[in-house]
Amino acid sequence: MSKHRLRPEVTLDALNARSAGHLPGWFGFVASAIEPGRLCAHMMVRPEMLAPNGFLHAASVIALADTAAGFATIAHLPQGAESFTTIELKSNFFATATAGRLDCVATAVHTGRATQVWDAEVMSEDGRRLALFRCTQMVLWPRNN
Repeated sequence: MSKHRLRPEVTLDALNARSAGHLPGWFGFVASAIEPGRLCAHMMVRPEMLAPNGFLHAASVIALADTAAGFATIAHLPQGAESFTTIELKSNFFATATAGRLDCVATAVHTGRATQVWDAEVMSEDGRRLALFRCTQMVLWPRNN
């Protein structure tokens, strides 16, 4: 049994609905699977996601990884928590792509009451590892006024 607990009310449909009208929606981010301690996602590369040198812009890859880690955090927030915010994101890039589908798997390292830490791996559709990320999320609790 996983030590990471999903919030039962969080579904893939609910997560994906959050993208509309926001940056993840513009990128075409899709959360495709969720289970305790893990979220899978993907997006298609479009020409406007490329840097002027013709290769995939790093910010496009970061958008996929950070959103996957963020949606995973939402699904794993402790009961009573209000939200979260990313407080650290580290990235290592190994390869690039110019077209096709990018896949991302976010895996829980720590899902605590104050912080969560997620590793995210981004791959091209042919299985090449493009980047690795580590995201630290701060859990936000309601303020007592």
